[in-house]
Amino acid sequence: MIKRVLLGLVFFAVLLPTIAQNDLTRWEERANRTEIIRDEYGVPHVYGKTDADAVFAMIYAQCEDDFNRVESNYIFSLGRRAEVDGVKELHADLRMKLYIDENTVKEEYQNSPDWLKALMDAWADGINYFLHSHPEVKPKLINKFEPWMALTFSEGSIGGDIETISVNDLKAFYDKDFYAHLAYQERDWDEEPRGSNGFAIAPQLSQSGNALLFINPHTSFYFRPEVHMVSEEGLNAYGAVTWGQFFIYQGFNEYNGWMHTSSKADAIDHFALTVEKRNGQYHYKFGEEWRPLKEKTILTKYKDEDEIKEREFKAFYSHHGPVIKEEDGKWIAISLMVEREKALRQSYLRTKTKNHQEFKSTMDLKTNSSNNTVYADKDGNIVYYHGNFVPIRDPQFDWRNVVDGSNPDTDWKGLHEVDELIYIENPENGWIQNCNSTPFTAAGPYSPKKENYMPYMAWDQENARGINAVRIMDGKKGYTMESLTKEVGYEPTLMAFSPLIPALKKSFEKLQEGNSQKEKLKEPFQVLTNWDMKTGISSVGTSLAVFWGNQLMAELRTMDRPWDAYVFDFIAENMEATQMVNAFERAINKLEEDFGTWNTPWGEINRFQRVTNEIQGQFFDELPSLPIGYNSSLWGSLAAYGSRAYPNTKKWYGNVGNSFVAVVEFGDKVKAKSLLAGGQSGNPFSPHFVDQAEIYSKGEFKDVHFYREDVKKHARTTYKPGRK
Repeated sequence: MIKRVLLGLVFFAVLLPTIAQNDLTRWEERANRTEIIRDEYGVPHVYGKTDADAVFAMIYAQCEDDFNRVESNYIFSLGRRAEVDGVKELHADLRMKLYIDENTVKEEYQNSPDWLKALMDAWADGINYFLHSHPEVKPKLINKFEPWMALTFSEGSIGGDIETISVNDLKAFYDKDFYAHLAYQERDWDEEPRGSNGFAIAPQLSQSGNALLFINPHTSFYFRPEVHMVSEEGLNAYGAVTWGQFFIYQGFNEYNGWMHTSSKADAIDHFALTVEKRNGQYHYKFGEEWRPLKEKTILTKYKDEDEIKEREFKAFYSHHGPVIKEEDGKWIAISLMVEREKALRQSYLRTKTKNHQEFKSTMDLKTNSSNNTVYADKDGNIVYYHGNFVPIRDPQFDWRNVVDGSNPDTDWKGLHEVDELIYIENPENGWIQNCNSTPFTAAGPYSPKKENYMPYMAWDQENARGINAVRIMDGKKGYTMESLTKEVGYEPTLMAFSPLIPALKKSFEKLQEGNSQKEKLKEPFQVLTNWDMKTGISSVGTSLAVFWGNQLMAELRTMDRPWDAYVFDFIAENMEATQMVNAFERAINKLEEDFGTWNTPWGEINRFQRVTNEIQGQFFDELPSLPIGYNSSLWGSLAAYGSRAYPNTKKWYGNVGNSFVAVVEFGDKVKAKSLLAGGQSGNPFSPHFVDQAEIYSKGEFKDVHFYREDVKKHARTTYKPGRK
């Protein structure tokens, strides 16, 4: 027995170098078939013989720019954050592992089409070759990437639908007494809106007679870099890629472009289960029968000081999905999309489509669950898709709330076909807008009619950005790339204050002359009421409005309002006069406390700064920063800039909003301009860490180099992976 073990160890020791050499040989062969050209802003233009070669070089370039963000996204998607960040992430990992089972995902990889497996293989090779070529880079956790891991993050919005599950509710159900004092910092869905804007212009409204597309995701800064991928198999796509993924998420090719905005098309439902323990096993009622809940043991690991510990959970699954909490004596199960391989297929295939028919065929996969899509192409088509994964439901139930999971009538009945969803193609008005707002104003008077659709297809309400977009696009003609950017994408009016300021005027009128509060607020009140509602660096009115608006939103949290009420009309119509005025006084006090005077221009408050490479940025008033005139998308700023003060600062620093932005024209040759917050690289010592900060602060776009001759003309470095 001992002899056999020793022989096995010798064989394994001999085999390991062979395996390593085989990997290295394969990596170097791939590298020989690729080329990376970095332009003047460090944007990687990657070229490969095959699509897989391009994927290999593209992910290698991403790792050069910010391996930390690449690895961090997969630590998250694999449900392994607690192994790095400790027990506080343990139940967030459980949430991921309700859906990510390593054996299941490996099987999905094995069953994937050969072309997709080839891309996943190349993806893993690219990251592993980077780590081999850069021994100074030390992963936090994942020392070797496996091809199947790409399936754990197959849609561009990290977290996506799963983030709607409360970690604290999950802990209370599955692990109440473990670290009983531990509370997870949930995402605040009422804080700075993380949406996006998409605008499409038909040829009849453009000066050139070509379709135009404005691509404007509002994400946390540095969430996506800018990449160009080209192969000899027909791939030639440019745009924003979420760190670690191998497809252009929001971008364009020579024929068409696609912009995703977050959707409230209903893709998720909660089901209340009546549960009993029968013969030692939990069952749930369904119709006239009692079905056993499937039990699954989930192993999680977490870091405790210098030790890695394990914790097992017994998770319960109904046919609706996993149980995620208990509410009013019922167990609540959640149904959401779990289609990893199809989602990855759809995400990649859309980048190679050449016309709308081909693009629409990718939409037929129905796995873009959390997004709308604004589309334009070389043939002059402009199109809008509201959602993509929408289950068919019985309309008698209230699908905004928990439904009775014991009633078979609440079961999903398949998925709506794309043509059944809210959809706009080439509207007569010649423009499409979506700003995470209702689809029923997306094309002005030519928008779909609400009464023609099931309510669950669009819970989206109007917002200040949507109101402003319709206002400025209605009747406008002669668009150019520049005018679409400046006069629409960066139009500065904050429409949220349109109903609010008149309401404040009425409230002031109710104060008697000589009232001490009225005398104190008289001068700033005049500045605010004379303000043109346009955000800008030199605008004091903007400062007053935003500080006052924040106080109003705090007041709103104490009020009950209908879910479908436009929030700013509701405040203007329902908030008492004393609340309005007192909120304004608190805003003045806060400005004076933090900046010495209420008479402070917005640019002195609102700043851009990038001084660290940490995913959660740090900011310092004593270090250099740039003034920013844009504003929160909450107030209707189309160029979104979500900023706030931090515990160690008085000034406000942006961390979410306009990140990657692009404007594209589809003619005989595609033309485009783009902009990134800060820069391409996550390395503070790189010249491309903040080289776009100045133009970002001014809203000035750089030229996109799309064709090889143009790329070569602006090349700064040209190399093959592993040989820079």
